[in-house]
Amino acid sequence: MRDVEYESGEESAYECFDCGNITLAELKPSTCPDCGGQMRNRRMPLE
Repeated sequence: MRDVEYESGEESAYECFDCGNITLAELKPSTCPDCGGQMRNRRMPLE
């Protein structure tokens, strides 16, 4: 696995664990805007 370089100001896709909503944002959203569930960065693999 390799490290992903983070560039400030670059939007990333975040996906909600509960409803699957995908949101583009520069900073990680604290909760899903649709259901309030936990968000994850889609660039980071699930292990």
